[in-house]
Amino acid sequence: MNIEYHKSLKQYNTFGIDVKAEKFITIKSEEDLNEALSSCKNDPLFILSGGSNMLLTQDIKATVFHIAITGITVSKKTDNTVLVSANAGENWHDFVQFCINEEYGGLENLSLIPGYVGSAPIQNIGAYGVELKDSFVSCEAIHKNTREKRIFTKEDCEFGYRNSIFKNKLKGTYIITKVTFELTTANHLLNTSYGAIELALQDKNCIKPTIKDISEAVIAIRKSKLPDPKEIGNSGSFFKNPVISSTSFINLKNTYPTIPSYKIDDENIKVPAGWLIEQCGFKGKRFGDAGVHDKQALVLVNHNNATGQEIFELSLKIKQTVKEKFDISLETEVNIIK
Repeated sequence: MNIEYHKSLKQYNTFGIDVKAEKFITIKSEEDLNEALSSCKNDPLFILSGGSNMLLTQDIKATVFHIAITGITVSKKTDNTVLVSANAGENWHDFVQFCINEEYGGLENLSLIPGYVGSAPIQNIGAYGVELKDSFVSCEAIHKNTREKRIFTKEDCEFGYRNSIFKNKLKGTYIITKVTFELTTANHLLNTSYGAIELALQDKNCIKPTIKDISEAVIAIRKSKLPDPKEIGNSGSFFKNPVISSTSFINLKNTYPTIPSYKIDDENIKVPAGWLIEQCGFKGKRFGDAGVHDKQALVLVNHNNATGQEIFELSLKIKQTVKEKFDISLETEVNIIK
């Protein structure tokens, strides 16, 4: 267990915000975690994994646990499925690629999502018609105060759209150490329903796509639309796509005939937040070093030395403008750490 003091977190968050941790402990095993919880039982704690879904707006006046527990295990379940478990410190995209290389299907649409495996259930990450909950079986987690280990089933996690029990009732209570998925080994149920994937496959003249084909299509799409955090600080989609009533959507479409949409059910319609933000004139705009990406307005970026507070204030300005223009309230997908 390695302890550091007044450590910069610039390399530990994908926005590249240069704030400091009062105390920083790297956790490489459950033994490390239990030891750290025991020795820091009176400290305020801050759990950090890949730092890909957060905006740090100030120094962390707490003991930071950087979860770096790695390892993947596989066990057969049926003739057509396997259970694959990944420890919390595994890089998410690397884990997805491991599954694809082993011909395990179910996660291919979630390729190139930044972050670690341990934070994926908290957010119920999703992309291109697939969510983590679709193949999720369970996760192991340790209670921060009692150090008791608990296994959470899919039902226990109360998954919703970019949501889970870990963002609500149990926020800040448990530390996820391992996540288990049920994946297919043959007869994969491919999801190519999103138009962008279909077009990408057509461009490759791919008539019978494999899970690798879909993964490569998703990677190409994401690279064409989303900036690489290694090149410019960002946390991917900053806002959730809002869901509005069908009645509200009809009224909006009368005023904005080109507004895109995705039908949820007979009563609810999902509208792309990026389109709303772009219509408000923010796409590609820069306010000091805080800005909006020039290819995807859903993404806020740190051009160089923006503070977390500056990016947060830009997000508030965007939310206010969208509300005034469309009467739609945007919700942040990124966790704001104040």
